[in-house]
Order: sequence, then C-alpha cells, then structure tokens
Amino acid sequence: MASGRFTQLALYRRLLLQARPYWLHMVGTLLLNILAAPLALIMPLPMKLAVDSVLGSHPIPGFLRAVAPRSVQTSPTALLIFIAALLLAVALLRQIQGVLTWVLYTYTGEKLLQDFRAKLFRHVQRLSLSYHDSRGTSDSTYRIQYDAYCVQAVTLNGLIPMITSSFTLLGMVIVIARMDWQLALVALAVTPVLYLLSRMFREPLRMRWQEIKRLDSSAMSVVTEVLGAVRVVKAFGREEHEHARFLRQAAKRISGQVQVAFFQSGFELLVGMTTAAGTAAALVIGVMHVQSGLLTLGGLLIVMAYLAQLYSPLSTLSKLVTDLQSAMASAERAFALFDELPEVVERPDARALGRCAGVVVFDNVSFSYDGATPILQDVSFEVKAGSRVGISGTTGAGKTTLVSLLTRFYDPTAGRISLDGVDVRDYKLVDLRNQFAFVLQEPVLFSASIAENIAYARPGATPEEIVDAAQLADAHNFILGLPDGYRTAVGERGMRLSGGERQRISLARAFLKNAPILILDEPTSSVDVQTEAMQGRTCFLISHRPAALEDCDVHLVISNRRLVAASHTPDNSARDAQLVLRGSAASA
Repeated sequence: MASGRFTQLALYRRLLLQARPYWLHMVGTLLLNILAAPLALIMPLPMKLAVDSVLGSHPIPGFLRAVAPRSVQTSPTALLIFIAALLLAVALLRQIQGVLTWVLYTYTGEKLLQDFRAKLFRHVQRLSLSYHDSRGTSDSTYRIQYDAYCVQAVTLNGLIPMITSSFTLLGMVIVIARMDWQLALVALAVTPVLYLLSRMFREPLRMRWQEIKRLDSSAMSVVTEVLGAVRVVKAFGREEHEHARFLRQAAKRISGQVQVAFFQSGFELLVGMTTAAGTAAALVIGVMHVQSGLLTLGGLLIVMAYLAQLYSPLSTLSKLVTDLQSAMASAERAFALFDELPEVVERPDARALGRCAGVVVFDNVSFSYDGATPILQDVSFEVKAGSRVGISGTTGAGKTTLVSLLTRFYDPTAGRISLDGVDVRDYKLVDLRNQFAFVLQEPVLFSASIAENIAYARPGATPEEIVDAAQLADAHNFILGLPDGYRTAVGERGMRLSGGERQRISLARAFLKNAPILILDEPTSSVDVQTEAMQGRTCFLISHRPAALEDCDVHLVISNRRLVAASHTPDNSARDAQLVLRGSAASA
C-alpha cells in the first residue's frame, strides 16, 4: 500500500483516466520525445569520424560510404567539411524537435491542468454546505489551484520522460553492445542498485511531501482568514499578531522543505556515485580493450560518450520515481477531494417542480451539524401559501438553520419538511432551489457592476427589469447617484458600497428572481414587508428586532433548539388558518 489512502498504481490509473481526452496530444508529444533518442545517438558520431577517419586512417563506416560522395571518402579535408555539415544538420534537427516538443507539451499541459482544475471546482461547488462549514475554503482552494498540477506533472513530466528514457536507454545499450558487449554489461551492472535506491526513498519522500502540502494549506488559510476579516484585524490592531501567526506556519513549511531537500539530495548523491562507479569501471575496461586492440581510440571515445548518455536516462528513470512523489502527494489530496460525497443528494426519481404555491410544513424536524450536538429539536408547524412569517430568537437559536433546511442546504437528521405537500427531498435540487430568493444577513456581491450583481438571479434580465427590481428594493436613487450608475463596479465582495447599500442590491437581486418564496435574514430597518414585491409570495423574515416583524402575519419564536411560541398579528384574525402548529409550540 502507499503511504496514504491510495496505492501508487491506483493514483497513476486515475491520473491517466483524467488525461484520456488528450491521449492523442500526449502520443504526439511522446513521439517527438522519442525522436530525440536517435538524434542523441547520432550526436557523438562526428567525433568518432574525426578521430578515426580524419586524424587516423580508419575507413568511414559502411552506411556512410553508401551515401557520401566519393570525393568525401578520398579527401580528408572534404571528409572534415562533411563531418562539420553533419554536425550542424543533426544540431538543427534537434533544435526543431525541441521547439515542436515544447509547443505541443505546453498546450497539452495547460489544457490538462485547466480541465482538471475545472472538474475539481465543479465538484467542490456540488459538495454540501456541511463540508465547507467543517473544512473552510482555503484547503479546497489550495487543492484546486496547486494540487491539480499533479495531472500535468505525472503524465507529461513523468510518464512521457519515463517512456522516452526507456527508448533512449535501449538504443544506447544496443549500440554499446554492438561495439563492445563487455562494456555494455559493465554499464548495466548499476541498474539493480539504482532500482533498489528508488524503492528505498520513494515512500519516505511521499510522506514528507504530504506534510508539506498540509503545511502549505495551513499557511494559506491564515492569509485567507486575515484578508477576509481585514477590518476586524485593523480595528483591534492585530496586524503584527497575524503577521507572526503567518510566519509560524511558514517556518514549519520551511523546515519540512529543508528535510525533503536533504533527503532527496542524499538520494541523488547515491545515484551519482553509483553511475560514477559504473563509468569508472567502464573506463578501466575500455582502456584495457584499446591497449589489447579490441577497440579503437575513437571507439573508446564514442563508447564513453554513449555511456554518459546511457546513464542520463538511467538517472532520469531513478530520479523520476522520487521526483514524482510531490505530484503523487498532490494527486492523493486531489482525489481525496473528488471522493468526498455530497451529504445532500438528489434522488434518482426526483420530481420536477415548476412554480410552487408556497405551502410549507415542518413535521417533527430535528437537526445536528455533527450528529451529536442538536441544533433544532422536534420543530413542527405549517405555513399557508402567501404568508409573511417572522422568525425570532436569541443568537445561535437555529433561526437561519431552519430556513437552510427548507432549501436543502442541509437535510434534517429526523422528521420531514414538505413544500406543497411533497417532501422537499423528492424534488429535483435545481427546481427546489429555484423556488427561493435570498437576502442574507451578510450580503454577498461579486466583483462586477451593480447591474450584473442584480442580474445574477436572472442573467437574461433586461435593463428595464433590473431597474424595476432596484426600485422595489429602494435602491434606484442611490444607484443613480453613483458616478457610473448601474455600471458602477462594486469591488471585491461589494466593499465599495456601504452595508445598507449592499443589502439593497441583494434585495433587488432577490426581487428580480421573482421566486414564490422569499427569505430575508436580518433585513435593514427600512425594508417594508408590506411592499408590493412581497405580495402573493410566502416570505420568511429572520430578525432580532421585534419591530421588524410587526407587519408579519405570523411570528415564530425559537429558543433552546425548539419552537417555543407562535402568534398571529392581532389585526389579522381573518388569516387564522395561515399557521397551524403541530404540538411543538404554544400558541400565544
């Protein structure tokens, strides 16, 4: 087994499956890389010809006699010029091969990385809120942005060089064996040692890289937290404290990186000394063969040149096994994220839902985030369509959780929630959530224009519809007062606007969606629940301020995880059927 959840083979298999749409590109890159092997074999040839046939008296090889002009074969000067031209031609071919390989490699690598990141991003968005609540955003961001690189590192930087090096190695062994089989055996004698070294170092390196990835993610979480709460940090003068906290996390990462560098340097030292020992042994035997007449001096030079190139792919194959451990650690983290399953899932036979009437029923609903600590217990009530429901209670009582269950951001641990008489778990998720429009306590705006933020609920909305929604939210006048009006950029998270202005934009976005159920979490004091935009739809208003709920048809009070009280407004006795309690609360 590997050091983590996955075996090495399982990780390779899953990475190759991710790269399957680009196999043709990878094959092209592989073929171009393989082309480098014969070019590498030809490179030392001009040196041999110059030593043996120009400086010495040996005839040129038979394959050259078949293609070289007779003048070249009879004149040392012409032969030297021919050798120089051959050297330039081979160099040109190697440069062309290098350019083509690099361009195709870059395109394929970037497409692989983009697609893998996109798949991770899509999957993270589909995970339940409970996952994001427990893990935060920094770890997922790190896996998408940095760990995703593993697909490029393993396939293009690992698999292709591994195959290419194998072809080069095979070619070098064949050539050396044809010239001197004893030298070939001596050269290959180091192979078992290199294999054992790579096996010995692989697992420890992977475990160390896993720890470095974890520390990297922790350091990123500090940055994300601080920048996301920079106003709080400044308000309490904690800049130096946060700086020191970041440095502590970064220092741990440096320590881990130094350990990896030391460990990997030790491996490379052993590889280098092993190949040096093989080269020394081959040199001794080669010189003895020259002295005995079994090998020419030019032959020895070309064998030693090939031997250097032979050890290059051998070293590459050995080092790839350890160099890839960083990528394998990232792959394990990325696939661990892929293997996270949403807690809120759509049933295979889920029902479609057009536009609901807005009848909501909670039937003995209980919920816990961790399965141990209850947040809501035995909550039961019924709300008729078109009701305006106020929800109040102390901080942490479970008010926002209540509506989060209704929208299936979470599923109840017990009980049943129905919409128009159907369990919300029986609806298609997209259809269900299209029934709701939200205005959150902390309004969320995107780094775009005001018009784009309002139209986020309905991307195809016309400018007139956007203006109408802004007027209903009482945002039109302040928008017109801005330098660029509806084209004004709101900045990251809308921070160029005030809190009240951000909520007005968020309210306009909700009105534009025109969903049958509207949820307002801590709306501003100027929001009028009697406004035209709220007529004919079921509305849930969550607030700590009793005055904000005065115009609601019914009022739910949550305390100690339970629905403890419910009441109708005194002047709305005609709507007594709007709320039906189911034994979990006392009617006030």
